[in-house]
Amino acid sequence: MTISASPYNAHTDFEPLVIGEGFTIIPPEAAIPDNKRLPIIMARGAFGSGDHETTRSCLEVMETLSFPEPPKILDLGSGTGILAIAALKLFGGHAWCVDIEAAAVTSARHHCDLNRVDSVTHHCGTLDTLKKSGFDLILANIYGDILLDVAEDLVARAATGAVILLSGILWEYNFDIRERYQSLGCTLIKNHLLEEFSTVLLRKA
Repeated sequence: MTISASPYNAHTDFEPLVIGEGFTIIPPEAAIPDNKRLPIIMARGAFGSGDHETTRSCLEVMETLSFPEPPKILDLGSGTGILAIAALKLFGGHAWCVDIEAAAVTSARHHCDLNRVDSVTHHCGTLDTLKKSGFDLILANIYGDILLDVAEDLVARAATGAVILLSGILWEYNFDIRERYQSLGCTLIKNHLLEEFSTVLLRKA
């Protein structure tokens, strides 16, 4: 999950992590593998470095998406920024990384620098303090109760036809979240139940 971040330089001694069909997570000191996968540089110890099932699920879903033009991206609860970084490498565009913790914002800045991703605006605060809307892709890998609390605001900030990818959802919240977002005008595209959590993919009608 990427709701918050630990110190981003805590550990870097890990082997490259292959995720989905197109991503490889590598530590900063490793050589970029020549495997035609998109490399994402992540320092181990950062909460949201790719090994949690919700982060992996989001990356796997994201690589199946496409956009006619470079999208305007919102990553709510950005943590390390891994989802925004992946989206920018896949689709281009510009991302807004939003997190309530200053340490998470510092971590996201650091990882964006490591990945040479600069089309990013970092924002420390809650969603209601962000003065942007019209997002084409919304990413939110945060706890289910928070996803329910911000549902109306989050959907309001999505452009017509926008893709909304939600994760960090314990099974007990899955039904309520699907019902809530669909009641706000979203169409359910995918509901993926993981071992403990779940990932929900929607499109704003």
